Amino acid sequence: MTKVSPYLTILLVWFIGFSANLHPAFSRQDFSGWRAAVTKVDITPQESMWMAGYASRDRPSEGVRHAIWAKALVLEDSMGNRAVLVTTDLVGIRQELSQRIRDRLMQEYGLSRDQIILNSSHTHTGPETDYRRYQFQLDQVQLGKIKNYVEILEHKIVALVGNTMESLKPAYLHVENGVTRFQVNRRNNKEASLVHQTDLNGPNDYAVPVMKVTDEDGNMTALVFGYACHPTVLSDYQISGDYAGFAQLALEKLYPGTTALFFQGAGADQNPLPRRSVPLAQQYGKELAAAVERVLCEEMKPLEGNLSTTYSEIDLTFARATPTRAELLEITGNSSGYPEYLKQNAKVLMSKLDNGESLITSYPYPVQAWRLGEQAIFSFGGELLIGYAIALKKIFGQDIFVMGYSNDVMAYIPTRTVLGEGGYEGTRSPIFTTPWAFDIEDRIIGEAVKLAEKVGIQPQKYPLTDQ
Repeated sequence: MTKVSPYLTILLVWFIGFSANLHPAFSRQDFSGWRAAVTKVDITPQESMWMAGYASRDRPSEGVRHAIWAKALVLEDSMGNRAVLVTTDLVGIRQELSQRIRDRLMQEYGLSRDQIILNSSHTHTGPETDYRRYQFQLDQVQLGKIKNYVEILEHKIVALVGNTMESLKPAYLHVENGVTRFQVNRRNNKEASLVHQTDLNGPNDYAVPVMKVTDEDGNMTALVFGYACHPTVLSDYQISGDYAGFAQLALEKLYPGTTALFFQGAGADQNPLPRRSVPLAQQYGKELAAAVERVLCEEMKPLEGNLSTTYSEIDLTFARATPTRAELLEITGNSSGYPEYLKQNAKVLMSKLDNGESLITSYPYPVQAWRLGEQAIFSFGGELLIGYAIALKKIFGQDIFVMGYSNDVMAYIPTRTVLGEGGYEGTRSPIFTTPWAFDIEDRIIGEAVKLAEKVGIQPQKYPLTDQ
């Protein structure tokens, strides 16, 4: 046998190692450090049931326009830190259901609050999940359907996350922001006169945040995208995800094998206008999908595999004292001037007092910050107004992702300006007889800044200025 020189052996070992580093999969993995998995589960009601979104509804659903989904993306960085994003085609997940889901995710999978975002698209053609608000309005059959749906939904979401965590594989993350402009500020533009307007009033934020997840071979497996706009194109009795549902369907058709996850941004005061037809919902879905497609066709920013997450709840207070039983009873009267759905709310609050409970004097409001590589993601509870996204981008830059409707959808979250102006979004709090306290924006933005510091998200500007 011919002997090989020790020097030649060293040279061969070096060359093999160098060649491996040139292999695309090897070099990408060495750079990335991420593992990821994505799955989805159908959450379409299996029977006719009450729908969420519009207080004027007078009957249960009458069919399904397209299936609705819960989707989970699990990310793990090079140190084993994990984050879970769950998106749902629902009007919202309220406090009680959210707590049960997140408690089970902690008990069964060791996931803490800071690692989980439960985001809802806020579609107004989805099933109702809050049966307590209807306890004096619906019969026992309809209430039972809501309770049954919620129990099934809870189990499906918990199982969805667990199944996704079992499928983690090496992955690569890229992010960028696109743009589309069908959102209209509904406070500052009259829907009925839009056909006569040549200029629209703001504020607006037209960003379409996009994150793509690919496997070792560069195949896209997950596509996360968002927009800040109410899914209120449709108001009929057919279950659907509205424009956001159509956008997800379009992207999954365009990119076979990819799961598209839509998250709702700070769209509480933004409407898709004009609206009220299925072709318009399809059009806006295609526009949003096209904005995402354009981003995917251009250069996107790669994210290194390091993850930090943090979460807190701040006690937001109200402008006035919570109502007495006598005040609530007066509201329920025929001559009170309150709309019927608020009279029903008053009855729910009265029942709590009659059962010996006290009405809340503050509310635990969820604020969250994630840092994925150099990408900042903020999530907030409630129906977040667009001014919050604008304010945060003044501090942290235009590329951040801002999610509303996350972890608890309890009420509108107005800015200081809107709270002062009043009106629909400015007067809605969990206690409908009183708006939020005037410091709500300062408290929420201040907490977001604190959480950003904890995870290493660097501000670009101080101080925060008025909108």
